[in-house]
Amino acid sequence: MEDTNKNNEKPKPENSKEESHYEAAGYGFNDDEIPDGEVVSGEGLIDQGEPPKSDNGFDLEKQRSNVDILEEGFKKHRSIKKYVLIFWAIIVIIALGVGFMFFGISMGWFGFMPSFEELENPQTFLASEIYSHDNKLLGTYYVENRSKIYYHNISPYITDALVATEDVRYNDHSGIDVKALGRVLFGALSGQDKGGGSTITQQLAKNLFPREYNQSKLELAFRKFKEWVIAVKLEKRYSKEEIITMYLNKFDFLNLAVGIKSASRVYFSTTPAQLDLNQSALLVGMVKNPSLYNPLRRPELARDRRNTVLSQMEKYGYISGEVADSVKQLPLGLVFQKVDHNIGTATYFKEFLRGEIKQWCNEHLKPNGEPYDLYRDGLRIYTTIDSRLQKYAEEAVTDHLSLDLQPAFYAHWKGRKYAPFVFEPDTIKPQVKKIMGQAMRRSERYRKLKLAEIGPDSIEKCTGKH
Repeated sequence: MEDTNKNNEKPKPENSKEESHYEAAGYGFNDDEIPDGEVVSGEGLIDQGEPPKSDNGFDLEKQRSNVDILEEGFKKHRSIKKYVLIFWAIIVIIALGVGFMFFGISMGWFGFMPSFEELENPQTFLASEIYSHDNKLLGTYYVENRSKIYYHNISPYITDALVATEDVRYNDHSGIDVKALGRVLFGALSGQDKGGGSTITQQLAKNLFPREYNQSKLELAFRKFKEWVIAVKLEKRYSKEEIITMYLNKFDFLNLAVGIKSASRVYFSTTPAQLDLNQSALLVGMVKNPSLYNPLRRPELARDRRNTVLSQMEKYGYISGEVADSVKQLPLGLVFQKVDHNIGTATYFKEFLRGEIKQWCNEHLKPNGEPYDLYRDGLRIYTTIDSRLQKYAEEAVTDHLSLDLQPAFYAHWKGRKYAPFVFEPDTIKPQVKKIMGQAMRRSERYRKLKLAEIGPDSIEKCTGKH
C-alpha cells in the first residue's frame, strides 16, 4: 500500500516555494517578490544582462525601445505644434488689436480726426498781397505772413534738398516709411541715435493739425498714431508734388517768413524759383529746428547744418562731390529784409489802402456766405501805382528833406536854447518842463520803473530829466 501511494504522488515543483508553473514562469509576482537585478520575461526570471528574444530570435527589448522613441517623437511634435499655435494666436490677436486701434483712430473714436472736407481744404491763413501796376509786390496784410506758391514755381534745389535730408524714400512710400521706423526702433533698443522716422507727409500732418501742449506720453503715442493715419489719408488725396508744395507753403521759417515764398523774399530778396543751391540748402537746413539753425542769430550752426544738407544731397546722387565741396566754402549770402509795415515802398499808400479794402471785404461775401478776411484769405490787390515811379518820387523827397529842408531848419533855430519850442521868454522854461514831463510819463520806460516802485526823483534821474 505504501509503495502504491508513493508511486501515485506527483513530484513537487523544483522551486523553493510551492507555486504553479504559471507563477514559476514569472507571472503573478508582486514587485517585492522580484529579485534585485532580475526582470520578468515571458520565460521566467532571467538576468537583466540577457536581452529577451522571441522564438524566432527577434529582440523584444529593441522593439520596445523603438516604440518608445516614436512615442516620444510624437509627444515632442505635439508640444512644438502647441507652442507654434499659441505663438500664431498671439500674433493674430496683436494684429487684430492693432488693426482695431487704427480703425478706431481713423473713425475718430480716440479723439480728433480731421474730416474729409478738412483734409480736402485744410485751414491755412494766407496773407493778402498788394501789387503795383507793373506787377511788383508792394507789401502784405497778414496774420501769418504766408503767400501761396505752386510746385512748378519752386526751385528743384529746394525739393531735392528736402527729400535727401528729411525723407529719402519719399517717392516710394505711402505716408509711412517702415524701414525708417525699424531704424528708429533699433536705435531706441541699442541706445544709439539713428535719426527720426517721420516722413514729409507725417510732418505735414503735424503742421496742418498741430499737437496740443502738455500731453502725457500715452497721449503723445496716440497722437503719433493719428499722424500716421492722417499721412496715409493725405497720400490718398494728393499727389507727391502737391504734398511737398503744401509742406513748403505751411512751414514757418521764423522772422515773419511763413512758407517758402516769404522765406525766399525775407532771407534772400528773391523768389522760390530763383533760389540757388546754397540758398536752398540753408532754408532746408532750418526745417530740422528753425530756432536752433536761425541764420541771423546762429550763423555758424546754420552754416554747419547747410553743409550737412549738401552732404546728404551728394550721398543720394542729387549733386556731385565737387559741387558739394565748392558750395560748402561759400558764405551764407543772406540779403535779409525785415518785415515791417513802416518799411518799404508806398507805406502811407498801403495804410490808406487797408481801410478801403477792409470796407470792400465787409461788402463782399465768399461762396460760403462769410465776408472776406483781409488778413487770412490771401487776396491779391492790384493798384495803379507804378513801382518805378514811386521809387523815384520817394528818392526825390528824401533828397529834398536831407539836402534842403533839414539844413534850413537847423539854420533857423541855431543859437536858440529852447528850440524848437516857441513861448514868451518869461514862461518858456516851465512850459518846456511841462511838455518834457508829460512825454516822460507816457513812455514805456517810465511805466516799467513805476511798476517796479521806483521813486519819482529816481525815475527823473534814470530818464535823464534834470
